[in-house]
Amino acid sequence: MKSLRYALNLLLLLSFTAWANPPSTFTEAKVVAKQRVYMDQASSAMGELYCGCQWTWVGKSGGRIDAASCGYQTRKQQNRAERTEWEHIVPAYTFGNQRQCWRNGGREHCVDTDPVFRAMEADLFNLYPAVGEVNGDRSNFNYGVVAGNAGEYGRCTTKVDFVQRAAEPRDEVKGLVARTTFYMFDRYRLNMSRQQQQLLMAWDRQHPVSAWEKERDRRIAAIMGHANPFVTGERQWTANYQPAGDGVVQAVPAARQPAEQARAVAVGAVLGNRNSHVYHLASGCPGYHQVASKNQVNFASEGEAQAAGYRKAGNCR
Repeated sequence: MKSLRYALNLLLLLSFTAWANPPSTFTEAKVVAKQRVYMDQASSAMGELYCGCQWTWVGKSGGRIDAASCGYQTRKQQNRAERTEWEHIVPAYTFGNQRQCWRNGGREHCVDTDPVFRAMEADLFNLYPAVGEVNGDRSNFNYGVVAGNAGEYGRCTTKVDFVQRAAEPRDEVKGLVARTTFYMFDRYRLNMSRQQQQLLMAWDRQHPVSAWEKERDRRIAAIMGHANPFVTGERQWTANYQPAGDGVVQAVPAARQPAEQARAVAVGAVLGNRNSHVYHLASGCPGYHQVASKNQVNFASEGEAQAAGYRKAGNCR
């Protein structure tokens, strides 16, 4: 039975890969997502991401929210409350800020110069239609448990804490949000705080994969050429999980001198703390997973970290 399942999974993977045609830009991704992933979801019971609202498609990739379908009430921004926007479940700021291009010139610079950032920005697994106002309010906040603010969007149960800079999505999508976040951090070798990992692991356990999440994964896999392994069950995020970095592609580097070669490490394996100006290695440094996300600075090598004025943590083995 196991060998048969393996053979079927392999056949499915080869089929995905053969016909895959991932979008290369965020603009293209929004159109593809409308046409091939969410084409029949505008009037579904699941609705958009944060409030479960139904919508009407408008133009190439936009939508007009049906507020009555979900009991949505505008908090502040009427124009954005009336339309769908494409939410990055893991915000562009979160994954972009871990790329050197972002530190050199922000999002536009990353789009112009960094193929990995472009892949992350256009990754269909990370995109979902959402009420524009809630998308804007969520901003680049981490996910968290929000104690108050219930009812700030009418019957919509997603909550945003503007003081603590945290967002808590409705229960119906907490599992999907967790497994999408695991996918992005795993595929692009990103660093996640221990607190965020613990919360999302809890949501993953409490909210199992739904029938729609499986179908969504199947549709996206047919386009991207691979599934989300945290949806299919091939991978499980655990404490101290080490991201695989399957989606991190780089140009072949020029030949290095021996000393430089010894200092070079994988992307994401050198993590600095902007407060202490201490850096940690993914292997051998206990503090690597203890740096708060807001203080994280990624370096391509120890030499780059040292050139920026950082010193190696004293407890590294």
